[in-house]
Amino acid sequence: MLGTIVTIVAGAVTILSVVAVGYVIGMRTKSRLVQGPVIALSRRFMNPRQLRVAGGPGAYASIIRHRGRTSGRAYETPVGVIRDGATFLIALPYGSRAQWARNVLAAGAATLITEGETIEVDRPELIATRDVMDRFPPSDQRLFRLFATNECLRLYPVTAAPASDTILPVAA
Repeated sequence: MLGTIVTIVAGAVTILSVVAVGYVIGMRTKSRLVQGPVIALSRRFMNPRQLRVAGGPGAYASIIRHRGRTSGRAYETPVGVIRDGATFLIALPYGSRAQWARNVLAAGAATLITEGETIEVDRPELIATRDVMDRFPPSDQRLFRLFATNECLRLYPVTAAPASDTILPVAA
């Protein structure tokens, strides 16, 4: 009896180890076979739960509002945001193929809700994670190395248009 239990436990540990290694390799190589189901599970289960508190003061996740490239439909996606001076950084663990990232890059603008503040952002640019790695917490840095998160999206807050220098005619 005990031998059977040990065999079952050893088998379960082996299976879990193979799945874990496959997951890490799939994420590192940006394999669609691994990322597809992970993204689908995130959309279906994790994102709706995160959106309940995301964007609020002290929340782990912020919200990025964007429009579909072809549908024009409005979307909200939870993302991890780091302030970097006047800009915002979002690591792309799935790479720049993520639909929300493609939407923001195509539109050239989005709305970011972070720490209870709503900020219009534009000029999205892809940058190498290694160039801004030190801006992220050590725990995030370890995950970025583990999963080969090589890209980040930098967003700039929309600045107010400068005051017009229109000269009004003087009444005679």
